[in-house]
Amino acid sequence: MNANSSLPLPSEPLLLLPGLMCDARVFAAQRAAFADAVAAPDYGDLATLGAMAERVLTAAPARFAVLGHSMGARIALEVVRRAPGRVTRLALVSTGVHLPLPSEPEKRHALRDVGRLHGMAALVDAWLPPMVAPSRKSDTALLLPLRAMCIEAGLAQFEAQIAALLARPEVETLLPQLACPVLVACGSEDRWSPPAQHAAMAAVIPHARVVVVDGAGHMLPAEAPDALNSAIADWLSATPKPL
Repeated sequence: MNANSSLPLPSEPLLLLPGLMCDARVFAAQRAAFADAVAAPDYGDLATLGAMAERVLTAAPARFAVLGHSMGARIALEVVRRAPGRVTRLALVSTGVHLPLPSEPEKRHALRDVGRLHGMAALVDAWLPPMVAPSRKSDTALLLPLRAMCIEAGLAQFEAQIAALLARPEVETLLPQLACPVLVACGSEDRWSPPAQHAAMAAVIPHARVVVVDGAGHMLPAEAPDALNSAIADWLSATPKPL
């Protein structure tokens, strides 16, 4: 299936939530394939996931399906926490639900310091290559648009978003309460959010379906759009949460 092929339309709007340093461009193939798919508003320099979720809800329609990628999936869970009756289905892509590990602040602050000392291009050049599958590290058609998008996010936004991630709330107890069709998807080569992490999440979600895309890394929406779009189409055809 081609990423731009005509795919089943959702019965409700499909809201797409990008992750760290990303914007609507990371979902270009999904927005092209699904007519009712729209990207969430820019998070700006908001520094908590809760505030980002509130911004999403303010702009969202009364009821909607929501797909979050990476940090965007954590925001999607905060959306569900605040307004479960408005979310008809949920997709968690290339993400996790654990609280920060002891080593996480140091790693994130090290990247921040690269940005402060050497600028956003240096920060992105250190961060982005491990986010794609090893076989795609020289794929300029994939990497150059992603690099430009992340550099344009700017250091202030990066700092706000890592502050939000380091202060993220507990969410694991929310998973068994999810009452809508849930897609859990990742790439087989995702070293930041590996398949085992997604399998553990899905195991405690009542209506979850797991999709692991062979050969893709953390930037799944851009790396393997055909496979992800196929999984999205299946998820959109699942029985929605009743009114």
